[in-house]
Amino acid sequence: MSALVVDRRGASLSLRVGPCSVRTSTRAIGVSLVLTAAIAVGAAWSVSVGDFPIPMGDVVGELTGLGGSDDSSFIIRTLRLPRVLTAVLVGLAFGVSGQIFQRMVRNPLASPDILGLSAGAAVGAVTAIVVTEAGSTSVTAAALAGSLLTVVAIYLLALERGLSSYRLVLVGIGITALAQAVVAYLLTRAELYDAQRATVWLTGSLNGRGWEYVRPLTAVFVVGVPLALVASRQLRALELGDDAAAGLGVGLRRSKLALTLAGAGLAAAATAAAGPVGFVALVSPQIARRLVGERTPGLVPAGLIGAAIVVYADLLGRRIAAPTELPVGVVTAVIGAPYLLVLLARTNRVGSGG
Repeated sequence: MSALVVDRRGASLSLRVGPCSVRTSTRAIGVSLVLTAAIAVGAAWSVSVGDFPIPMGDVVGELTGLGGSDDSSFIIRTLRLPRVLTAVLVGLAFGVSGQIFQRMVRNPLASPDILGLSAGAAVGAVTAIVVTEAGSTSVTAAALAGSLLTVVAIYLLALERGLSSYRLVLVGIGITALAQAVVAYLLTRAELYDAQRATVWLTGSLNGRGWEYVRPLTAVFVVGVPLALVASRQLRALELGDDAAAGLGVGLRRSKLALTLAGAGLAAAATAAAGPVGFVALVSPQIARRLVGERTPGLVPAGLIGAAIVVYADLLGRRIAAPTELPVGVVTAVIGAPYLLVLLARTNRVGSGG
């Protein structure tokens, strides 16, 4: 096995294992450690609160293997821990995916929400719910299939000719509009119960998420994130433009394909697991850029910010109107929609909207 080699030059660090290397910085590492601690606190807090409150000591004991009461053990391991882990993985996936797309096409609006990936997943999920009355596992699979088919459509319509920022966003808007029309039609033809199920899914929710959601998310994450980290070496060059990147020896088609597959796969898996939780993939990269700068790819900080947003949004949704739960997508929309308006106004003011 190849040893880990650390090369430090000023504030920059290069981590190399065999032929693979990732560039980061001491600032990015520090921010990532703080975010990890914040996520751990939020996760433990989320596990402890609910209709059956569990003392934090029992939560820590159960999670660290030191033991707890039988009642609390069942609630933690069967009901609350899978939900929290799903929130963490969904946020990580959305954050990394958003960072990939925004930096690859040099557009702050290029997130899975805007590009149509979430809308494609919605078509798959609603079709499964309304047409086949499928269970949760089949709905998840249909959402994943819908999102991946959308990726193929985006590639055929936008990526083949050089990945113009304008073209990518416009294709995403067009696909989103078409998908929304299909979803609206399906809802008008659905039975009341199926329409209610579909509406809850479309909002974005973590309610009832068990280990059957955690396992496939983990599998996609284990494959997608290393692929993204390896390909992220090319992100800085791609931000300079296609001509400049090609002049630096970057294989444009290969790099863009690898980054697109990684970003789209992570976004598709997250959407399939929790529904289209809005604005996480849009906001997380912008926050990461302000915290760690632009000299490093920032995939890990963006992912951790996404995880923190989803974990705390879910916690807030569970407690703000208790005993009624607000779907996590409602809370993230309240946070993200004003931010999108500010971003649009700012990009329009500086003349860099595309």
